[in-house]
Amino acid sequence: MQANNFSGGQELLCINTEKVYDWILNEATFDLNLMDMELPANPKTGEELTCADIDIDTVTCTVTPCDTEPIVILDRVDQDFVIDGTEVTLQLVNIRKNFVVTVFVDLLPEVCGGTVEVCEAYFTRCEQVVLCAPEGTEIDVSYTDLDCFVCTAACDDSVHPNELDVTLTVRLCQSIQSTFDVTLEIVADFCEPRDVLPVTPCPTPTMPPQCPVIFPNNGCID
Repeated sequence: MQANNFSGGQELLCINTEKVYDWILNEATFDLNLMDMELPANPKTGEELTCADIDIDTVTCTVTPCDTEPIVILDRVDQDFVIDGTEVTLQLVNIRKNFVVTVFVDLLPEVCGGTVEVCEAYFTRCEQVVLCAPEGTEIDVSYTDLDCFVCTAACDDSVHPNELDVTLTVRLCQSIQSTFDVTLEIVADFCEPRDVLPVTPCPTPTMPPQCPVIFPNNGCID
């Protein structure tokens, strides 16, 4: 690292950062069947809920990554591709994603109303992506959007306790990058704080406009 003089307040810096080898945005949609979910007890009364106590049209869901091992990179395999006439070696990356889906339903007003959690289910999905991700690089997966919606819901009152069957769709948008830690030497300017914005003073009271066409009109009555 050479010590050179730079004009304009510049300085030669050595910084640690990540180099991005490859980056894709990938969308995936999949269906999930949650069957035989027993209805819980009414949280306000403690009594066992039945199909007659719930509004079947209000079944909803949420989806979140698992707290432990939400993303697991299983392996990566070299594969040769011809892109724009040039042969290049890329990697076929196998990714396992672990999620938690929670199902909710609204109670009818006759049983005190409110929303109850019916079930919390864990599930796994795997996918393959092609990246420039040679050995030594890290593969980072982050979700830019993660959502689910209920497609069908039915309640079975022929069993005890009554059970809920739900088919839902999970949609996710994900950012997938292959990165490597690097140390860079750069010439840079130091940032300076911006000017402080002035606080707006209290406004001067203004008089609302009058309507001279109707009053006062300077008319005289004899």
